[in-house]
Amino acid sequence: MAQAIYRNIPDSAGENAYAADPDFARLLRIYARPAEVAHVEPRFEELGALVGDELEQLALTADKHKPTLAVRHRNASPRNGIDKHPAYVQLERYAFEHFGLAAMSHRPGVFDWPEKWPPIVKYGLTYLFVQAEFGLCCPLSMTDALTRTLAKFGDPALVDRFFDDLTTQDFEALCQGAMFMTEQDAGSDVGRISTEAREENGVWKLYGDKWFCSNADAGLAMVLARPVDGGEGTKGLTLFLLPRHKADGELNDYRLIRLKDKLGTRSMASGEITLDGAEAYVVGEPGSGFKQMTDMINMSRLSNGVRSAGLMRRALNEALFFARHREAFGHKLVDLPLMWRTLLKLMTPAEQGRSMAFHTADVLRRADGGDARAQKLLRILTPLMKFRTTRDARKVAGDGMEVRGGCGYIEEFSDARVLRDAHLGSIWEGTSNIVALDVIRSIKREDTLATLVPYLHECLDAVELPAAARGVFDDALERAERAVMRVVENKDATIDTRVAASGLYHVASAVFLAWEASRSEGDWRRLALAWLVLTHRVLPRDPLAVDAPDAELVQCLLAEAPMSRDQALSLAPEPACA
Repeated sequence: MAQAIYRNIPDSAGENAYAADPDFARLLRIYARPAEVAHVEPRFEELGALVGDELEQLALTADKHKPTLAVRHRNASPRNGIDKHPAYVQLERYAFEHFGLAAMSHRPGVFDWPEKWPPIVKYGLTYLFVQAEFGLCCPLSMTDALTRTLAKFGDPALVDRFFDDLTTQDFEALCQGAMFMTEQDAGSDVGRISTEAREENGVWKLYGDKWFCSNADAGLAMVLARPVDGGEGTKGLTLFLLPRHKADGELNDYRLIRLKDKLGTRSMASGEITLDGAEAYVVGEPGSGFKQMTDMINMSRLSNGVRSAGLMRRALNEALFFARHREAFGHKLVDLPLMWRTLLKLMTPAEQGRSMAFHTADVLRRADGGDARAQKLLRILTPLMKFRTTRDARKVAGDGMEVRGGCGYIEEFSDARVLRDAHLGSIWEGTSNIVALDVIRSIKREDTLATLVPYLHECLDAVELPAAARGVFDDALERAERAVMRVVENKDATIDTRVAASGLYHVASAVFLAWEASRSEGDWRRLALAWLVLTHRVLPRDPLAVDAPDAELVQCLLAEAPMSRDQALSLAPEPACA
């Protein structure tokens, strides 16, 4: 239970982040099998309690005590290591050891479950964990994604050598993962990578500088490098697995030059690395490194979107708690009409992000099961989600901080930390421009829109809407499709790539919200949220129109209480003009 209100300053410390979020349990039951829910829900409840208490305190402490670079031991022998605050190490133990978040997608046995857990469980727990700590979720994601890429493309002997260390829940034996790709000349333009790979006496060795390496002291890292005869551009790149230690136990031949002083994710070490002939292993087919690394990047992008959705939920949780308990002008803030609009502007993108994240996680389950259509859906939904959720998180975090006022701006509460961390998502694993262009690239090269649009219509069919309400969705989807295709077919329209991708995201997320409502056992609140998405983020409207909302429906939405179908349908907007 959250702390008592002292002198009208609400503090959510002690609140269970899972129990305080009533839609979470409903969504878990939509996307996971009943037996899975029955077995794993106690873990969600446990993590929710930790997020509101111990993990929050650990995260605040780790944020204030950044990692430090240790170049040498005291006897001057090379150490090339990083000292982490005990609070961060304890967070690592919870994530990797206690909850097995990097292992559960790769082997059975986590939580004594006889199978690998489906993506919805891993990403659902990550969505919850990130509400306390964002920085650690980057190493967590990279360890998970590296294991996937290694198992998918690596030589069986290489996989056998490292798999157990990557997926163990024994923290002392754990080998964390990382991805070292960025160079000073090569950020988004990967084809300019200049790190050189030379085969010397049958051993591959890497030479060059990597400019931004998060989880810089990881036991294993995926690295893109260019063999001396590899050619130019991305086609000349090969993927390598770089161990921190050589087979004889000695440190590998690369140096951590310095750690980055970052705006956010201060708890986690990001640094610069010089490769001085570091031993590495080829992963997959030489010359196909960029294509293979893309698999890891896409998993990181999916995780990035999930994390941004989680940050939005944290900001919304704090704003709702504060508004429900803070008194001003003789009323609770949540009872003041102007606060309604503020809270709904937080809630709408936060719930969009969650629906996109959870639905895409389920598409990943089907894609990994061999479903060819799901594989195409995953190809477009992943960059689409990463593009928009990460941008929305920045605004939601900022507006959520404003709800708390001056106390939100100080570092004792987590609002400022959440805001700083929220700015990361739209930069890592591709900036907004790059990821929006990747949405269009997936359509041009793999015809993914021709798969997504019929799929969205099928989701709408399952909702069984009245004709007029269905027409609103159909019209919005048609307009979004036209906008995207104008960009796809007209090179001069590239400037509108982000506009088109945003429109497609908003419509897709509204469809998923409506689909979830049809499976929520009589609670149609998420259909009401879908209407808010279409009304405020898709359909044309007069910016100076003043329309008094239905106070009862708004209060029902903000209370996160169940809504009837008729209540939700009453919020349906008028169809847009063609």
